[in-house]
Formats: sequence, C-alpha cells, structure tokens
Amino acid sequence: MDDLLVRRVRVGLAGSLSDVLIKDGRIAAVAGPGQAGEASEILDGHGGTLLPGLVDAHVHTAQWSAARRRIPLGEATSAAHTVDLVLAHLLAHPVPPGDLVLGAGFRDGLWPDAPHKDLLQKALPGHPVALFGADLHTLWLSPAALKLIGREHPTGVLLENDCMSATAELPIAPEDVIDGWVADALDAAAARGVTKIVDYEYADTVTDWRRRLARKPLPVRVSCVIAKYLLETAVERGHRTGDVLEDTGGLLTVGPFKLFVDGSLNTRTAYCVGHYAGTDSHGLLELPPDELEPLMRKAFENGLAPAVHAIGDHANKIALDAFGGVGCPGRIEHAQLLRAEDVARFAELGVVASVQPAHQPDDRDVADRHWHGWTDRAFPYGALHRSGVTLEFGSDAPVAPLDPWDAIASAVSRTDDDRPPWHPEQAMPLEAALTAASGGRTGVAVGDVADLVVTAVDPSKLSPAGLREIPVATTVMNGRITYTA
Repeated sequence: MDDLLVRRVRVGLAGSLSDVLIKDGRIAAVAGPGQAGEASEILDGHGGTLLPGLVDAHVHTAQWSAARRRIPLGEATSAAHTVDLVLAHLLAHPVPPGDLVLGAGFRDGLWPDAPHKDLLQKALPGHPVALFGADLHTLWLSPAALKLIGREHPTGVLLENDCMSATAELPIAPEDVIDGWVADALDAAAARGVTKIVDYEYADTVTDWRRRLARKPLPVRVSCVIAKYLLETAVERGHRTGDVLEDTGGLLTVGPFKLFVDGSLNTRTAYCVGHYAGTDSHGLLELPPDELEPLMRKAFENGLAPAVHAIGDHANKIALDAFGGVGCPGRIEHAQLLRAEDVARFAELGVVASVQPAHQPDDRDVADRHWHGWTDRAFPYGALHRSGVTLEFGSDAPVAPLDPWDAIASAVSRTDDDRPPWHPEQAMPLEAALTAASGGRTGVAVGDVADLVVTAVDPSKLSPAGLREIPVATTVMNGRITYTA
C-alpha cells in the first residue's frame, strides 16, 4: 500500500496547520508543516479542516441507489397531487407501454385525501405503477401492478410486512445494473466525506457485497447487516458481528442482526403507549416480547449483536426490556419517541441509539398532529446525549438522502427551513454531532485508521444551513483518496 502525505490541513475544529503522514492505511505522523516526513503521494489540503471520515450507520443501499432513479414524490401534498407529479414526469420522460412506473418519497401523514389504486388506474389505465412511501413502510400499487405480483388488495396501499414482501416480488433490474447503480451511489457518498456505511438491505448483504467488491474497488467500508430470515444461514457460516470477511482487504465486515418491533410514524404504525390523536390505534406491534427475546438471545449466543427497529415509545420500552432480559449490548434503530424514564436505560444497558436526525425536520408536522402532546420527547437527541448514551447517525436512505452533513445540521439546529427550531432543548452540540456522524471517533491521531475527510471550510464557522452545503475537498478511505474536488 502506497503512503500519502496530506499537507497544510487544520486538524480538527479550529485546529492548527499541520501535515499528516499516512502509511499502510493508518496515520503515521501528525506534525507541523514540513515536519511529518515524506511520501510517494502528496495531497495539498489548502488549509482545509481534517476530520475523521463520516459513517452512515443505517442505509438501504440497493433501495437508495434505485430511488435515485425513481420519480421523486417528496413534494406531493395529496394523493391527487402525487398522481399529477407522476403524470408530469411521464410526459417529460415517457416509458414504453407495460413497463413498471416507479416513484418514491411520498409522505401521506398530512394528506387531505387517501391514496387508492383507483386513482392510479384512472390516470394510467392498465399501466403497472408502484409508488414507495418515504419511510419504506408503505407501497401504493395500481391494479396492473397488483396483478403483476399476483395479488389482490382492496385499496392497493400495502403497509408494513405486506409492503415489504410485495416490494421483494416486484420486478427488478438485472444484478449487474443494480450493482452499477450502487457504485454510482457510493461515489456520491464519498463525495460527501463518507468512508463507511452500514447496509440494512433486506437481502443476503454478505453475498451481494462480496460480488460488488470483486467487480470494482469500493470507496467505502461496508458493514453487512444480517436480516431476520438469514439468522440460521449466518450461524452456519460462522459469521459474528464485527468480523472482517476474508479476502476483502478489511473493507467488509459482518454487521448486526436486524429485527423489527413496530412500524413507522408516517404510516401511524409506530407502537406507542398512548393512542394516535383522534383514533383508538396505538400502532402496530410487529414482534411481541415472547418472540423478540428468544431471537435476540439466539443471535447473541452465536456472536451476532441485535439491532432492533423501534420507533414508538412502547416499542422502545419493549426493546430495552429485551436487551435487559438477554443481558446483551446492541443497537436500537430510530428511537424516535421515548418515555422519559427510558432515556437513561440506553447507557445503563450498553445500547447504542442509532438515529437519523434528518427525519426530525422532515416529520415535525406529522409528529405535531399524530403525536400531539408527546413531541417534547420525540427525536430526543439532546436528552440522550446528556444521559451519556452513545449515539450514531445514519440517513435510513432512501428515507433521507445519504448525506451525513444533513444529519449533523439537523441535530444541531432542529430545523431545516425558515421556521424556528422544533424543541430546541433536544439539539446537540456540533462536536457531539460530529462524533455521532463519525462512528464515535472524536479526532485524528497517530495510529488511527486513515479514514478521513477534508472540508474546505471549518464546520465550526458555519451556520446550520452552511453545514448542509459544506464543500468537501477530499475523502480518504484506508489511506486511499476516494474523492477529490
């Protein structure tokens, strides 16, 4: 492995000008300008700020790469408006008759009307149409799309398990095409300073990533999450969370074992102690305690750390109780609504809060309506941080774009528009947000792995809006330059 000298960078926030020498994928020296040594490759940092490489701790990589090519529906204000957006896109970008039309990103939690298959049939008679909700927990299908997968449904709007199983049954692009899309998406991630992702795709991620690495060098490290249906396979393979997969140059590791306790806020299926405003519903319990705990125990006994999806406050209580019952550390994914008494339990039980701060400004209006009276404890990043809980940031892409700077800005500001911060008491300091977005790394030091990002501007000098648009000058992963402006 070649060595690299990064010259004229300021190490850390408001750091002093230094040179950084990298050898064999690790930082060998940090010294004043001209004092770190020599290398075969030299990179001029032009006075930029050198920080640990960024980590997206929750990505659905194949779905994100595909969503970047689907009709964008994030601006839809109603079911009727969604159909108009689809028609406008098809007018500008026609598809052959019979081809599946794919859209993504709608949020129906505040719509005045309801999505229905008949709306799609009226607009596009006989045409297969599949529209994905932003949270991936809702799939809106036309009659022709339902027929395509051999299903009948009264409304064509599939939620939770029905949504996910139907998604798996829809026609997909050839494997080599998807791998090409994924490669493009990873290059875009590297351009934002990302050096590692944790892939939560509901697939055999280990096999998929081995194939992709064999086809093309990766610009990021990948932690391959184990889906629930692959628990026995993972055990048979001898996979254990954190293990480096053989013959991957240290780039692929075994991730945690993923389980779902509940649904999501936007579909009103997050499992809550109280009922949703104006309804008798508490949400949906996907995996009750008597099923959750045995699965977690089996995983833990075989070296796989549980990663439990829990969004509602009751779901989070159930997940924390299960971690306590099994006596194992692990992760709770999302942790969007917490009872006050459960916040400190994360630290007490050694459970990481894997959160997606960009969801907070996206969902504030939906939360105000459906979690009315509870929002002081929604997306409670400040409370978790003050309680000593380990936080890790992700995007849940395609739910939010794969861009850690968006997460950092949202965690610091609690808003992403001209409105005042939403529950500003739950904001985090910039330094803590950077740590959570860097896989827990707090700085750059000799001996560290050379996963690094150079920003053209010191993040501490920027407003939250400036953080979102921060120019990334260079990304280095494992001592190799993966992006440069």
